[in-house]
Amino acid sequence: MNQIKKDLILISKMIPFKQITISAFVLIFISCNISSKKPKPEKKPNIIYIMADDLTIQAISAYGGIYKDIAPTPNIDKIANDGMLFHDVLCNNAICGPSRASILTGDYSNLNGYYKNENGGKFNDTLWTFPQEFQKQGYRTSLFGKWHLGTTPKGFDTFKYHNTAGQQGLYWDPIYNENGVDVKEKGYSTNLSTEFALNWLENSKQSNDPFLMVLQFKAPHRPWEPDTKYEQLWENIDMPYPATFNDNYEGREMTAGNTEMTMEYFSNKDMKLPEPAGLEGTEKLKWTFYGARPGEVVQPEGMSDEEGRKWRYQTYIKDYLACVKSVDDNVGRVLSYLKENNLEDNTIVILTSDQGFYLGDHGFFDKRFIYEESLRMPFMVKFPRMIKPGSVNEDIISNIDFAPTLLDLAGLKTDHKMQGTSFVPLLEGKTPKDWQDAMYYHYYEFPYWHHVQPHYGIRTQKYTLAHFYYNIDVWELYDLEKDPNQLNNIINDSSYKEVVAELKGQLKELMVKYENNKSLEEFRMITDKDFGKIVEQKSNEPSVQDLLRKDNQKMN
Repeated sequence: MNQIKKDLILISKMIPFKQITISAFVLIFISCNISSKKPKPEKKPNIIYIMADDLTIQAISAYGGIYKDIAPTPNIDKIANDGMLFHDVLCNNAICGPSRASILTGDYSNLNGYYKNENGGKFNDTLWTFPQEFQKQGYRTSLFGKWHLGTTPKGFDTFKYHNTAGQQGLYWDPIYNENGVDVKEKGYSTNLSTEFALNWLENSKQSNDPFLMVLQFKAPHRPWEPDTKYEQLWENIDMPYPATFNDNYEGREMTAGNTEMTMEYFSNKDMKLPEPAGLEGTEKLKWTFYGARPGEVVQPEGMSDEEGRKWRYQTYIKDYLACVKSVDDNVGRVLSYLKENNLEDNTIVILTSDQGFYLGDHGFFDKRFIYEESLRMPFMVKFPRMIKPGSVNEDIISNIDFAPTLLDLAGLKTDHKMQGTSFVPLLEGKTPKDWQDAMYYHYYEFPYWHHVQPHYGIRTQKYTLAHFYYNIDVWELYDLEKDPNQLNNIINDSSYKEVVAELKGQLKELMVKYENNKSLEEFRMITDKDFGKIVEQKSNEPSVQDLLRKDNQKMN
């Protein structure tokens, strides 16, 4: 406005007096018109949420690791390179269904009621979920791929999800539920799910409404069946072994050392052995899953135990990473579509998994433990309007934080209360001073699958403290700075006496905060509900809070 006034004075000196009024009026009118214009409201962003099943940080080259040069993931890496890569996104219950339920609701298992996979019931489809809120507030919504919650999805205008084997789905020629109707498709599921997603984008691109698209791959979940073109991808090389491959579980014999998820528990099906001719019914099932129970070890004749163990690992890791290769290819297809259709700048692309996974780390496959490889989720976000390319974040985030963050990114308000917190400020590079410095973890499923003791604990950026409680009473403490591989349980190290007391105090506070301060007997009942009691419990057993209080008193 100051410049316009100066211009008016200058013009008044250059033109006759009679014309000043008219000229000034015109200029003032123009200047007022310019100054009164309001900026157009920013268009709401589109969101593509991509989640693979059992995809772990170790398998993504953006995170580094021993496979980064042998099995790179350039398309997944592009999301990180063009956006923000997160290093400390943590799962509050490291198993597929419960993690998905927490992501959808923004709440812990004790509030959403979905604690376990095996016979864990069905997800309560009367609960609020973030897709329903997006749909309610004008977003076009869709779901393609894996659902795995035992219910029909709600909050989606269109869905097409795996609907065989308890919604686990098949890699080849899968059956999908398409808007309520089962449809058998021909082909490889990772490619098919992407094809359905891209077709939906293409067929609805004339709409002016923003969209939320959820694309959830079955891969790289067990039984790790690669696309045909990748079956022999690394046939002539040996994959490297993780540093903890030969973990002997010293000091952790009753926890990490007492599971059914080591290299000895792969089945005939896992190892892709040719099925003998003529097997049917029970005999066929017995052969297929032989190796998954104690005492059943699958390996070629003539191999030593060590040779067999390495052979099983090499078979497993090559199949797993080949499945990841297809996930990466299809992430590339989605990114290419966005670029070709001028959707890049206004589309948020998120890539994650339902938890981490073991790739021979500690001699394991699968997940479940509070240990780092299963606790940490891959997570990256690309959004050119907000996020600086190549950004990295190392703050603690939990999967219950996803729902409020997605709503916040879209500018959607809700009266529904969630336990999670939006981390949009972190995406902008501004970590609030009061941001969470610890997360509460709780795993309930036992003994199936894989015989991992139920446990709860706390994870800070420096320490992991866990209590294994079902039919044992074992505490574990790890100093993540000194022992990042978590090989040394230092719970009885006197030099950590004050650390243990402080962590137990924090753990108690978090259990109260998240409304899960039950007794051990009540926690065990959650497990017993689906599997039957394995050990008799004592009546009048103290609560977890009482135990923590007594431990603190002992420490002091």
